[in-house]
Amino acid sequence: MKIYGGEDRKRILSRAFDAREEELKRVREILADVRARGDAAVFDCEKRFDGTELTAGSFRVSEAEFAAAYAEVPPALLDSLRRAIRNIYDYHKRTGRRDNLVTENGRTTGYVVRPVDAAGIYVPGGTAPLSSSVCMGILPAKAAGVKRIVVTTPAKYGKIAPLTLVAAKECGADEVYKAGGAQAIAALAYGTESLKKVDVIAGPGNIYVTLAKKEVYGQVGIDMLAGPSEILILADGSADADCVAADVLSQAEHDALARAIVITDDHALAEGISARVEVRLAALPRKEIAAKALADNGGIIVVRDLREGVEIANEIAPEHLELAVKDPEALLPLVRNAGAVFLGHDTPEPVGDYFAGPDHVLPTGGSAKFFQVLNEDVFTRKMSVVGYTRGALREDAADIVALARSEELEAHARAVLARMK
Repeated sequence: MKIYGGEDRKRILSRAFDAREEELKRVREILADVRARGDAAVFDCEKRFDGTELTAGSFRVSEAEFAAAYAEVPPALLDSLRRAIRNIYDYHKRTGRRDNLVTENGRTTGYVVRPVDAAGIYVPGGTAPLSSSVCMGILPAKAAGVKRIVVTTPAKYGKIAPLTLVAAKECGADEVYKAGGAQAIAALAYGTESLKKVDVIAGPGNIYVTLAKKEVYGQVGIDMLAGPSEILILADGSADADCVAADVLSQAEHDALARAIVITDDHALAEGISARVEVRLAALPRKEIAAKALADNGGIIVVRDLREGVEIANEIAPEHLELAVKDPEALLPLVRNAGAVFLGHDTPEPVGDYFAGPDHVLPTGGSAKFFQVLNEDVFTRKMSVVGYTRGALREDAADIVALARSEELEAHARAVLARMK
């Protein structure tokens, strides 16, 4: 893993979501096709891209397919999944939004929170089956009170990974469909003969999924534009080089576009991390993917001090930020931009990926500056509430009428005056 300093580190510091023209053109073609032909277009795409032959009868996952999936999942693994689901669901229930109404002097103002009617959860299934993303997508929607939760995920040559299906059932998905890529996003956004449209689409995906979400925004709500996975580790001399190296590879193995950066104020630690990454990489099952990610998008940056490191981290706005330092709580107030922050030497990023409770669907590519972690807010809407007594309206009438007439909206003024007789 290369160590950077000075000007040569700029190459790995900036990466924003890039809407490449060729992919965007293809996505728009797929969206238009699904909107025009519905099921038939989705089925054509699934045959072409995933090798799956679908019909109206096999598009939605059946109870028999769920039962078969349960039979393939070892009981101990199912127990681990259920414990993770409990942690994640309890967390989202704890942090849920509440109504806020205040009545003073005859005036009731505030808002009430209502869930959307239907949510679509996209679950990737390309380079690795991601049952954890099932939990992280469904459970905040469930905690928000969404009544209809729909999951779409690719079926490679007709089969969805068993644990993915089991996770969907355990989390309470109402419908699961065999579809991936832009065609799945189109089906969720526009609806087809077999899949009724949803109100919000959430979940990570590849460049085609992300571009499709961007294109359908406005027809439906979306959570964020999420790109390839990222980790930034801020480490001081108290960090263990081997543990940091392990954490680097935990993200680099996702795909060749993943980004893994270490920032440290300790040059000896930087050299140790670099060496341990090479050793661990050689023994990694997905070493070809991780090696390319590190070569193209990884590196170690040596800085003057931790404060400079935090400022660089804020500029990058990483998906995952590990504070592998002696006193992480002291640095946390300085962190402004990150999808998720992991405190201390014993909180590796996979704790958040699978088990702790907070969501792992996070903004990437610098979008943590304006997007937030997937949570129940994505699946709810605030509706403002106003209530006046006749006495309160009489007190405020002159001001309201004056403002309405200043905008030459006389009917507005008269709606108030009609009650003053």
